[in-house]
Amino acid sequence: MPRRNRPKRPDEPRPVGGHAWARAENAPDGDWMVRNISGTATTKTYRCPGCDHEIKPGTPHVVAWPAADHGSVEDRRHWHQGCWTSRTRRGPTSKRW
Repeated sequence: MPRRNRPKRPDEPRPVGGHAWARAENAPDGDWMVRNISGTATTKTYRCPGCDHEIKPGTPHVVAWPAADHGSVEDRRHWHQGCWTSRTRRGPTSKRW
């Protein structure tokens, strides 16, 4: 017997930013909402706050923002996966802003 595709329900919540579900992370530096971004979903260049290097279009990475801000655009930051994972073991980098 063939499987039927389940129709989408209009009452299901949409993912944060429309690309993927965000997950909550608790760490010594606070509570964060984190979303993995695939390389195919990136079209802009971002600067990683962990290493101060560019994240070029097509590079998979992580977007994180403080959990209390519910994804405020001003507070979202794009990080290399390794930089995000090791952020609590490093000191702050100098900012170019």
